[in-house]
Amino acid sequence: MIRISEAEAVVMEVLWGQHPLSADEVIARLPGGNDWAEATVKTLLNRLLNKAAISATKEGRRFLYTPLVQRDAWLLEESSSLIERLFDGRVAPLVAHFSQHQRLSREDVAELRKLLEGLDDDQH
Repeated sequence: MIRISEAEAVVMEVLWGQHPLSADEVIARLPGGNDWAEATVKTLLNRLLNKAAISATKEGRRFLYTPLVQRDAWLLEESSSLIERLFDGRVAPLVAHFSQHQRLSREDVAELRKLLEGLDDDQH
């Protein structure tokens, strides 16, 4: 799987939201607080091109960028890698960690219960 850095992921999120986009359009759609210079965004786009995470199509004097990596596939790889590295591939210790550090809201707990009930239903 293609390794996408944290900064590259910000650019990918923009492209996953809408594509194809030019570099200027990517810059305009960056989330608030990202006051990256144009050169920084173009460098990130070039890195993503070199990794084959995105494609570029020439339109006149500009390039339009489109993601080649699907967000769901990237998210699955990233989350699996995190769980493998930090929790020996097990999800329960991850949930326990967040529970012990009071990072689970009532809504989170209710959603987890609902997910677990759905898993129980699927296994019977």
